[in-house]
Amino acid sequence: MDVSRIRALRGPNLWSRHTAIQAIVTCEGAERAIADLPGFEARLRERFPELGDLIPSDHLDTVSMAHALEFCALGLQAQAGCPVTFSRTAQTVDAGVYQVVVEYTEEDVGRLAFERAEQLCRAALDDTPFDLDGTLKELRDLDEDIRLGPSTGAIVAAAVARGIPFRRLTQGSLVQFGWGSKQKRIQAAETSFTSAIGESIAQDKELTKKLLHAAGVAVPYGRPVDDEDDAWVAAQEIGLPVVVKPQDGNQGKGISVNLTTEEQVRKAYRVAIEFRDDIMVEKYLPGHDYRLLVIGNKLIAAARRDPPLVIGDGEHTVRQLVDIVNSDPRRSDGHATSLTKIRFDEIALARLAEQGYNADSVPPRGTRVVLRNNANLSTGGTATDVTDDVHPDLAAAAVAAAQTVGLDICGIDVVCDTMLKPLEDQGGGIVECNAAPGLRMHLDPSFGKGRPVGEAIVGMMFPNGDDARIPVVAIAGTNGKTTTSRLIGRIFEANDLRVGMTSTDGIYIQGKRIDTGDCSGPRSARNVLMHPDVDAAVFETARGGVLREGLGFDMCDVAVVTNIGLGDHLGLNYITTVDELAVVKRVIVENVAPKGTAVLNAADPIVAAMAHHCRGDVIFFARDKANPVLATHRAQGKRVVHVERDGIVCGEGRKKQRIPFSSIPLTRNGTIGFQVENAMAAIATGWALGLPWESIEKALTGFVSDAGTAPGRFNVFDYKGATLIADYGHNPDAIQALVNAVENMPAVRRSVVISGAGDRRDEDIRQQTEILGDAFDDVILYQDACQRGRADGEVIGLLRDGLAHARRTKHIDAITGEFLAIDTALDRLRPGDLCLILIDQVDEALAHIARRIAEAGQ
Repeated sequence: MDVSRIRALRGPNLWSRHTAIQAIVTCEGAERAIADLPGFEARLRERFPELGDLIPSDHLDTVSMAHALEFCALGLQAQAGCPVTFSRTAQTVDAGVYQVVVEYTEEDVGRLAFERAEQLCRAALDDTPFDLDGTLKELRDLDEDIRLGPSTGAIVAAAVARGIPFRRLTQGSLVQFGWGSKQKRIQAAETSFTSAIGESIAQDKELTKKLLHAAGVAVPYGRPVDDEDDAWVAAQEIGLPVVVKPQDGNQGKGISVNLTTEEQVRKAYRVAIEFRDDIMVEKYLPGHDYRLLVIGNKLIAAARRDPPLVIGDGEHTVRQLVDIVNSDPRRSDGHATSLTKIRFDEIALARLAEQGYNADSVPPRGTRVVLRNNANLSTGGTATDVTDDVHPDLAAAAVAAAQTVGLDICGIDVVCDTMLKPLEDQGGGIVECNAAPGLRMHLDPSFGKGRPVGEAIVGMMFPNGDDARIPVVAIAGTNGKTTTSRLIGRIFEANDLRVGMTSTDGIYIQGKRIDTGDCSGPRSARNVLMHPDVDAAVFETARGGVLREGLGFDMCDVAVVTNIGLGDHLGLNYITTVDELAVVKRVIVENVAPKGTAVLNAADPIVAAMAHHCRGDVIFFARDKANPVLATHRAQGKRVVHVERDGIVCGEGRKKQRIPFSSIPLTRNGTIGFQVENAMAAIATGWALGLPWESIEKALTGFVSDAGTAPGRFNVFDYKGATLIADYGHNPDAIQALVNAVENMPAVRRSVVISGAGDRRDEDIRQQTEILGDAFDDVILYQDACQRGRADGEVIGLLRDGLAHARRTKHIDAITGEFLAIDTALDRLRPGDLCLILIDQVDEALAHIARRIAEAGQ
């Protein structure tokens, strides 16, 4: 078994909507079916008993080693606690070669599971040991290290429940919610609204107390101290007992409470100075330690925090009691679970000594043995929800404190006897205000019910009904994608929306190209969705990116499929038929939002069939009003777009909207068929999005397919009285569409300049010139800059073969170099001629043509 080409599908993909690891697995000979491997299944189950029913024991003759790898990779993740359910193994056209796809929730964990699954299968095959427990621990530890913590995870889960898209920006807790201009970000319990000044104030405990005191909020008296001696002086000034703590501390680090002697104060100072340089001493308030959580202008949750402690049973030592408590599965070493393990360190031993115990003492039954002075969960404390007990005046004081400091999310530490009374009535006070507070104690308290904290934070960031999405349109197909994308972009712009667009020639933000090259993949789409100045996004979605990584978005508002051509990259990535290609192209249709729309070409049966895979509505378009698919859809009262006399008509039931060809210069009064179809797809998209008809028509009227607006898309020039057309067409369907278009244009003599992409099939390259040979008098062949794996002269040879039976072509030239071929064609042109140049290096070739036209004085 050989595992190769492991990829992460990070968005909706050919196989599912799940993120997944995909690999190519080659099984040789007997490895193709595990039934032919005596004892293999038993050895595999022995090493991984939890496989359960994943491997169907009654159909082992159909289960290959690739399937075994799939089941192990999924099962290992599931046993490690990852919420994964989907996997699939598919046979390719090559014997013994499979595509194995396994869902993941964390990419690194999925990749490691795949690697360990291969080792597990080999161990069963070779009858060698496999450390299952060690592997599961490795996967759990990695998952805990990299998955979102409970605070961030709760916020993300709440956003997902609201339909708000998210993207994790780092391996940490920095997350973006929403797209484009609607985006907002969080980092744990900090948001885009969190004030840096408010956070700075909260870190300065002394300043916080001054501001709260000035605002009439009850706080304990205290002051900063310079050294150990000053700490004892301050303690005497304030009055014992006192608290010693870092002035800008967090998570209870370096805090000592209820100090009643000089020795304790000095020792506490030495502990605190290990964490921070600025130390303060303040009055110790008797009572319980509470944490109140304010989000926006509301108190959302409250919890009583108790310090880490054990309760004696008269049998076990303190050390053993700690071990028993730490064995609770809810406790871990970090923050991934609802509780943290109690630290049995020097601080705990010192606290024990104060109570007359040591690690080996056996406390009497029922005795509470406290192991720390502070009650933070991060040091092993527990939390009890008391939200329903909070007195309205106490809640109002908490909100006032958060607003005084200037925090949108604030964890307020309160010390008092009870939540049932105002602070003033019981001598309690607010001791700290915390930015980016931990949410664990409220989400999953040790006792009591959890509170919807994540929902409250998301609700503060995004009011009800706001899903933080911008309109997203995805375009797939063989031909017309780029022009259709640009038309749709213009329609958005006519509605005063700032547009981000990806295509095969770059990324455009508000009409400015910010990246060059083929940007029709998922990474470019994600980059656009991250841009803060984008109000609407238009994505040309190529098959390569879908196969390589999936989509760059979870769903789109409109999916447009222009057509499916016969020669569009067949033979690559195990896509060998048009039907298989259609499955890839229809991924965008499968991921239309429930209230979205698919815009489909009714004249292409393969595209029309995609309607059954759309969760939303469908608009069909076709030039022929009598098209059966279109007619049936129209008879059902659904939306259709077609040509009627001298314009494009949009109909729904008895309602009609007409845009004349005279308002769509791109179509040359309806004579260029493929441009008519591009315009229909764009109009249908605007209609699907509910945009005004006036703005749709205005956008079409102002769109001219020149080299500046749509480079390489039927750009027409005048050169010394001859007509020159530059186009990027590079497959048989595109060539046929161009031939149909130029046949409607008058010409004395017709010539064409063409090369071929080396990564196409031989028959696809030959077919291009078979089409051209019946429509052009002269053909100039050239070898382009990148042969894509072909030998020198191989592509030109195939193109020449396609002209062997040409009915019209009389003169053929073969030239090395695109620009030399263009110059040769231009030098031969006479007034009244027409020349079609199929360019390869779009920007460079158009610039070269522009120079030649300028030199000719055009």
